[in-house]
Amino acid sequence: MKKFRPQPGFVVQAFRFALDPNVTQGAALRSHCGAARAAYNWAVGWVSASWWQRRAEESYGVSEAGLTPWRPWSLPALRKAFNEAKHTDPRFATWWEENSKEAYNTGLANAAAAFDNYAKSKNGKRGGKRMGTPRFKSKRKARLACRFTTGTIRVDPDGRHVTLPRLGTLRTHEPTAELLARVRAATARILSATVRHERGRWFVSFQAEVKRDLERVARPDVAVGIDLGVKTLAVMADSTGEIRQVPNLGHYDTARRQLRRASRTVSRRQGPDRRTGRKPSRRWEKADAQRNKVHHRVANLRADALHKLTTSVAAEYGTVVVEDLNVAGMLKNRRLARRIADAGFGEIRRQLKYKTRRRHATRLVVADRWYPSSKTCSGCGAVKAKLPLHMRTYECDACGLVIDRDDNAALNLAALAAACMTGTGVAGDQDAAPAVPKPRGADQKTRATRTRRRTSAGRAGGATLPQQRQTEARDRTQAEALTLR
Repeated sequence: MKKFRPQPGFVVQAFRFALDPNVTQGAALRSHCGAARAAYNWAVGWVSASWWQRRAEESYGVSEAGLTPWRPWSLPALRKAFNEAKHTDPRFATWWEENSKEAYNTGLANAAAAFDNYAKSKNGKRGGKRMGTPRFKSKRKARLACRFTTGTIRVDPDGRHVTLPRLGTLRTHEPTAELLARVRAATARILSATVRHERGRWFVSFQAEVKRDLERVARPDVAVGIDLGVKTLAVMADSTGEIRQVPNLGHYDTARRQLRRASRTVSRRQGPDRRTGRKPSRRWEKADAQRNKVHHRVANLRADALHKLTTSVAAEYGTVVVEDLNVAGMLKNRRLARRIADAGFGEIRRQLKYKTRRRHATRLVVADRWYPSSKTCSGCGAVKAKLPLHMRTYECDACGLVIDRDDNAALNLAALAAACMTGTGVAGDQDAAPAVPKPRGADQKTRATRTRRRTSAGRAGGATLPQQRQTEARDRTQAEALTLR
């Protein structure tokens, strides 16, 4: 299928609004999303059935020519097969007419994309984590979503209602003045609409082709380095030497007391039990809704804070330098996982990526994952071999510089923008000079835990004697100061 490409000078942008549907409209929204899930499961089962049939026939010695033919998983093929089966299949025959055809097309399109991703991943044509075969979506866990691409999709002139196929006119919780003004001025064209149930309420997202001119940043010649942390969310140091800190509000930690009380109330109610088929009581549902309300508020506050931070950074600096953090690996640390997840390191980089490129055409530099931003002296360029996390102050043995650890890392990241052109990544030297040699271990992660005992020959179970245990190497003293030549 040919990929859509916007006109020159236009971009594809989403406008999301919260909805306030009544009881009847809410039931219709859930029915459409359930129809999309049912169509997806049908497509997965229909395609997978031919796979299992061929495997069974091969086990009986059937030749290749006599095997059941493969069933295609392209969207046109799935749509044609589904239109023939929906009239006779007892899973759809009695109720498929109640929903828009776009609901079923949503599930079939998702199934086709899932099979394409699996095939490309298996053939080595898709990067990232290896994809498995598509699986059925559970009614309890599947996200409620439905996409409309044809039919009546518009923003009403009053600015407080939207119209969608088969669902009719829905009231929005917030005004749609921004999108309505662009549509009236012919600078935006609505392509599709997606309804989704998220964080306890319904949302509609309009995908529109919008005419957008690049906005000039306030300081185009200034580069900023952003060092993310837990105690301080972001330390920003620009190429002029100015350092600013963005505090970490810790929305989840602030709400933990409320969550404890709400969870305690939920645990005292009669909840659902899958083993016995027991349904939850009304009191449990009310208590669970109150607990979810706290979670949703925390998520909304975090998203609002991150958007404000990334928008201000992208609109001010001409070059932004961030680190390539291994967030998935950092979340395995049981002492810091909760705070790292609450800070949203990965979301900050994701937002900066599209806000700098598409809105302001500024440069985003991603430092190498093993770039020693914290271990390098921002004054002279000397690099420490080890710098444990508990040492919050950087003390240089070469030039005697004493500076906060995060401030030092941010200065080095800001200097990395100039290093892309001059060849040096030291904050105190912006000229073209050879880089300072790094001691052994400077470009590797500082180990915070003890090394595991290695298996050695001669003792059962791989145990080692106390005098044979390996100890971590300490920071080596420097015989002479490391300076730039």
